Amino acid sequence: MASTFPTVSITDTYQIKCKENPLAPRLIQLTTWELAALNAQYIQKGLVFVKPPHLSFKEIFGLLKDSLEEALHHFYPFSGRLKVTCDGQATFVELELVPGSDGAEIIEAVAEQVTVADVASYYDRDSPEVLKELFPLDGAVSFDGCCKPLLVVQVTELSDGVFVGCALNVMVADGTSIWNFWNSWAEIARAKAAGIDYVLSRPPVHEKFFVDGFGDPPIKLPFSSPTEFIERRVSPPIRERLFHFSPESIARLKARANQECEEGNISSFQALASLVWRSITRARHLPKDAQTAFLLAIQNRPRLQPPLSPDYFGNSINVIKTVASVQEILDHDLGSAAWLVNRAIAAHDDSSIRSMVRAWMTDPTIAKQSAFNQHLVYIGSGPRFEMYECDFGWGKPVSVGSGTANKFDGKFSLYPGWEGRGSMDLEVCLLPDTMVELLKDDEFMRAVSEPVDLKVRLDACLTRDISYGN
Repeated sequence: MASTFPTVSITDTYQIKCKENPLAPRLIQLTTWELAALNAQYIQKGLVFVKPPHLSFKEIFGLLKDSLEEALHHFYPFSGRLKVTCDGQATFVELELVPGSDGAEIIEAVAEQVTVADVASYYDRDSPEVLKELFPLDGAVSFDGCCKPLLVVQVTELSDGVFVGCALNVMVADGTSIWNFWNSWAEIARAKAAGIDYVLSRPPVHEKFFVDGFGDPPIKLPFSSPTEFIERRVSPPIRERLFHFSPESIARLKARANQECEEGNISSFQALASLVWRSITRARHLPKDAQTAFLLAIQNRPRLQPPLSPDYFGNSINVIKTVASVQEILDHDLGSAAWLVNRAIAAHDDSSIRSMVRAWMTDPTIAKQSAFNQHLVYIGSGPRFEMYECDFGWGKPVSVGSGTANKFDGKFSLYPGWEGRGSMDLEVCLLPDTMVELLKDDEFMRAVSEPVDLKVRLDACLTRDISYGN
């Protein structure tokens, strides 16, 4: 079956059935953090690799398919289905595990005319159109996905490489869980290729965490119909672009922010985030008395007391927000904006998290994209996620990419830079006119660095020792 883009064709689709599991059949109750994401689109992340000369694509796909089936035995929630029940007065959403039922999907695809260079880097150009076709599900809304797999993988053969794209339901896993899954899947693949046994270095922790005093699960949502919380919205056209910040550039930003801010210790992330907030606010040409907001998807795991395991599997994030006037952001220095970001992050502690859960239980709300107005900056993903450590046995990825899901004007995603050492890549989604202005913004563009040349990355991947464990 051919895809809508003429250069990408789907050749086959395979169901990964749910294996026998001592915990199944059962219903897994979802937390407030997970239910709040009921309206979110699937997370779409992908990695592009150089095609290993010692393996055919058939062998690559077979290894990925077999190791995925093994990985899902450990990450079994991906094999379940959402069970959504509306009784006319309330809605209940649970995760249902049924042994032997169809679970995840893996799709085999080919794009003979597409090269690694076509999709690997969009530092000096807009996100390539073909990248959208390398991801499954096209960002299907989670509620629609109640009869769809919670995980779909598409493995596409490029002319000189392989692209592995995943669409994962955000109610089941956040970024931390997703990249643990990716790396565990790769760990299993390396072991299978070498014909040796494995023990996962970071096995997932599946016991759900519920804040005391919220009531007994399943959590009752006060909606009589899905129409009360599901949103179907078409975003205006946006431009997407990737910007690189070298370790040296990040260090200079951090030093500047700390020099200008005498109140506290500004981190590398906070320095870059404040630069983004200032630069986008300026690029939008907003009136001085307008309000602008900085939003951040932030982890709860290490901030709870006692902290959750870093391998806690599920969705454990909140979105924090700090608001300032345009004048406050632009008439003061970088350190001032960085201090606002710093204080918002510092305030997200155990007490704050528990208060947010209790407030949500009093008035459950499902996040909608329409709530994001045109004056905000929203940062997701993270430079600490181990994306370039994801090695299936033929080397580190050449680049990281994302699909069309969950993108709107003002949405930013942070990734680690390919060279490591504290470098970062920033994926920017803006209205076309705003992107034009950002590219002319002196403060922002002076901080942007030249990325590692694609040829250097390709050569590094081709010459790597592919044996297991290296």
